[in-house]
This record gives sequence, C-alpha cells and structure tokens, in this order.
Amino acid sequence: MNIGDELRGVVRGRVLAAGDRGFDDARRAWNLAVDQPVRAVVEAADADDVAALVRHARLAGLTIATQPSGHGAAGDLGEVILLRTARLDELEIRPDERIARAGAGVGWGRVLAAASPHGLTGLAGSSPVVTVTGYTLGGGLSWFGRKHGWAAGSVRAFDVVDAAGARSRVTSETDPDLFWALRGGGGDFAIVTAIEFALHPAPRLHGGRMLWPAEQAPAVLDAYREVTGTAPDELTAWYELLKFPGAAPLAAVDSAFLGDGADAETLLRPLDKVPGRISDSRAPLPVADLGSITAEPTDPGPGRSRAELLTELADDVAATLLERPIDPLLSVQLRHLGGALARPSGTPAGQLDEPFALYMFGVPGEDGGAAVRDRQHEIANALVPYTTGRKPFTLLAPGERAANAFTPGTLARLRDLKRGRDPHGVFRSNFPVLA
Repeated sequence: MNIGDELRGVVRGRVLAAGDRGFDDARRAWNLAVDQPVRAVVEAADADDVAALVRHARLAGLTIATQPSGHGAAGDLGEVILLRTARLDELEIRPDERIARAGAGVGWGRVLAAASPHGLTGLAGSSPVVTVTGYTLGGGLSWFGRKHGWAAGSVRAFDVVDAAGARSRVTSETDPDLFWALRGGGGDFAIVTAIEFALHPAPRLHGGRMLWPAEQAPAVLDAYREVTGTAPDELTAWYELLKFPGAAPLAAVDSAFLGDGADAETLLRPLDKVPGRISDSRAPLPVADLGSITAEPTDPGPGRSRAELLTELADDVAATLLERPIDPLLSVQLRHLGGALARPSGTPAGQLDEPFALYMFGVPGEDGGAAVRDRQHEIANALVPYTTGRKPFTLLAPGERAANAFTPGTLARLRDLKRGRDPHGVFRSNFPVLA
C-alpha cells in the first residue's frame, strides 16, 4: 500500500501523493521560490480529521508539517506529511465580548470584514490573505502593534490536537506552558484547529500610501524620521524604497492611524511638506480595507526576503539605504516598531527593544535569486553596527533558524517543552525550535 492509500484509510479529507493529479499544486508554498518535496498532502475535513491523522502519524513514525495557506514556508521539510487546514473555516464574532473565534483556515480579511461593522479590529498585518492562526503562532506584527502589542498577546484560547492525537482547549488556566509557547513560539508543539482572541476598538481608522519620485527619497526619509521620533502609539508608518519592473524608482510612506483624519494629518505634516508627491491615498478607512494600504499581492508568487532589526535610524543607516539604487530588489522597507511592542508581552516574542525593522524583498531571476540575495547581504552587512542579529519569528526567511528569533532563555524553554510534549517528533514547524 502506498502512502496515499494508507492516509485515505485514516482521514475523510482529500489526500494527494506523488503521481496524483493536483499533487504539485497541493504541496505548493505561497512563495513559489520555495520547493516542498513532501510525501503526501492531507486536506483535513475538520478537527476530528486532524486528530485521526496525528494518531496515525505517531504510530507509523510519520512527521506532520501544518500550513493553512503556505505562508512562511521554509522549504526544509524533508519527507513529511503536509497538512492543509483551509477547510477549518469557522468564524464567529462576539462584539459584546470583543472576542473573535476563527478556525485554522480563516484569513485576516474575513475577520476584519466581520469585525469592522462593530467598530472593532483584530491585530492584523498588511495582507488580508494570511491566516490568523499561522500569523499568530509566529507572534504577529500588526499595523496596530505599537498600540496593542503582538497579536499573540491577544489570544484567549486555542483549540489544539496534541502529539498523542487528543483534542483539547488550551488557555492560561488549563495548560499555561503550552498556552505560552503557542502565543508566538511557532507551530512545533501542537496543531491549532481554532483560535479565540480579543478584538480591539477601532471606531476610526485613517491610512494610505504617499508616493514620491526616487529623487525625493532623502527628503522623505528625513521627514519620516521626524514623524516617527514623536509618533504616538496609535500611529504606525512604514518608509519604502520601491523599484517595480519597467517603472521608475519611487519612495513611499504607508501609514495607519487609529483616530481621526485631522489628527493623522497633523502627525504626518512633515511628510506633506516634501514636494513632488505623485499620489496620496490617505483617507478614512473601514477596518475591512486595511489591506488596501500596501495592496500586497493576494496570489502566490516567487520571492526572496530578508529582515533585520535596527537599533536606531541613524545618519549612517540612512546613507546606506540611499547611497545607490536598490536594484535588483523590488522593495526596501523600514517599519516603525516601539510602543507596546517594546514592553514585556508575556509571550515567547518578548519585547522588541529595537525601534525599527528593515525588510528587503526581491524576485529571483534566472540566477535563482543569487543577485537578490547578494544585494540583501550587502545592505545587511553595511548595517551591522546597527543590527542585533535577532529577527521576529514571523519575518524569518528560508535558511534562517528559530534561534534567530528568541532570547537564549526563551529558546531553552521552548526546546524543553518540545522535547516533553512531542518526544517522537510528530510535528515539524516551518522553523523548528530544535534545529
């Protein structure tokens, strides 16, 4: 009996193995530059299916990697069973309690669309198609993180399947160690089938993108430094250098402000003084339209990314970023952190003492991405005096390790929990804590 037939006898959901029509599409990562040579793909019908698969995997000596949508895939999976949880798509909004409950397959766009009419929001990132569960297991860096902290810090409960195949509800009271680990420590400890989390007030939101020609990039960066130097926690702003194929290079600032437009305009006034602006999409936004700020692609595509945390946005940092065009990268982005993210969180993500994150992205060419990688490496090396080597788990890239995301004490605690809760290695996350 081959692996596909074996698994079809275990679960009710669809199973695809090598040689089956649709197998290559089913195993595909969101990042098409990442290959996933898995043994089989299981699309679970429900949480009972997940539990049945785990019980079988433990007895058969198999390993399961769970990816609701393929975001964050690292490619280093080996001969695993890839579990897809897209069909676990329940969503409940309890506005009076300011609570949402989302199945493992639910994307942020659905949550925001359902919460927005109630003047509420979850702590979503920039993309509406990223799943709540995958994002939150990695900590979750939100547009509203400066105000409310890590998305993981808002979790109230997880529905999980443990390494023995038992289903349970995990809270800070029922299993404090596992609850702590799942709020930002990755997917190495249990399979999350649903997540319950707090929603936050967002009766008014103002945001959008401002664009300038590249020759204004230094002036825009100076104004950005002024804005972020005094920004309240309600304001998050990202500075970007952009070079799209066939288009002139650009400088941009994306912003999201929890409050009135008049207050947002006052806070962003230094940017309004920079001449030559090409466009400005800033406007009052329903929370449901949060993804429109950056308008990230909502279909899979190839890419190579690298992130660093910056200790300060010093003159030397600005000079490094602006000294020459970013080619062959498509974007070089600065994300303002601080605020609640710089305070203790009670999660593995901890606190971010670094006030800025640098995120570099490019599309691999015929060289397999070597030129993109080299340019990222060049920029990162030049910034070594201002980087710490730590990276948020949610921004780790293929080839990096979980150890890059955590303090030594946190990593040791996560590793101890992994050994105790999953001694047979039934689960493998995108970035295993024991690697």
